[in-house]
Amino acid sequence: MTASIAVSTEALVKTFGTNRALDGVDLEIRSGRVLGLLGPNGAGKTTTVRILTTLLRPDSGRAFVAGNDVLADPHAARHAIGLSGQYAAVDENLTGYENLYMVGRLYGMSRADASRRARQLLDRFRLQEAAERPSKGYSGGMRRRLDLAGALVAAPPVVVLDEPTTGLDPRGRMETWEVVGELVDDGTTVLLTTQYLEEADALADSIAVIDQGRVIARGTSDELKAQVGGERLELVAQEPEDLAVVTQVLDEVGSGSPHTEERARRVQVPVEVGPKALMEALRRLDAQGIEVYDVALHRPTLDDAFLSLTGRAAGRADGAAERDEVGGGHIEQGARG
Repeated sequence: MTASIAVSTEALVKTFGTNRALDGVDLEIRSGRVLGLLGPNGAGKTTTVRILTTLLRPDSGRAFVAGNDVLADPHAARHAIGLSGQYAAVDENLTGYENLYMVGRLYGMSRADASRRARQLLDRFRLQEAAERPSKGYSGGMRRRLDLAGALVAAPPVVVLDEPTTGLDPRGRMETWEVVGELVDDGTTVLLTTQYLEEADALADSIAVIDQGRVIARGTSDELKAQVGGERLELVAQEPEDLAVVTQVLDEVGSGSPHTEERARRVQVPVEVGPKALMEALRRLDAQGIEVYDVALHRPTLDDAFLSLTGRAAGRADGAAERDEVGGGHIEQGARG
């Protein structure tokens, strides 16, 4: 692994009984960059995270974090990586300061160093005023910031954020995005798994899409969108009974099969030349006396790319093959030395 590559995996394979969770996963993250790892539930994201953070051994393959082989030298790898899981791993009975001080001590810091680092992070994450309050009274966004601060106590060069905004309101999500941006500005390398495609769109320098244990696509957000091709024409029918006619017209002017949302009276179809297709669709509908409530013409989104690549929408699904086993927490020397 070259000095400019902070994280890499080579042909990772992991099975659980008859389920092949990983089937030869190769990843690379350049130093100081954000890689977004996307995939349907059960695709293998959490298993990959567990291997990189030394919580799970692969059946075969290799993984490196900051130049450290996670199998040959897991102790060094743990010191080079911080983990913030899907749910904020904070002790609700401790204050914000006490949570961070405890993590510092588990990493082997002296009392003075652990205290100093805790105060630095409380200031950085805008938690000074709540530092002496029990964390059980924190808002979701504050708890998430405290959890991220805990992942940074040892100043690791690599941070893994496993669905960091799960359960947060829009304000909490925006605050978390700001923190991630600050990490990257400081040169930290970030692996981000997320169910929110707009989150990957906003934060990730590059994206890897994983499905059924394999990386099926990689590139920037724009490169993945370009794979879908063309534009999207969307019409909303004025009356529910006109929806069938609108769908038929878009099927005729589009370059693919239309997608209909009956409850929203919305029909969307890929088109090769957007303005031309839009004008033709409206002309045909007007000739039949059909009115439309709304019209939109847009480029493919990351959601479109995800759906095209995996055949399903992003988000959680019942009965997923892979459980969310990380669950939150920091990799602490004292706890897992």
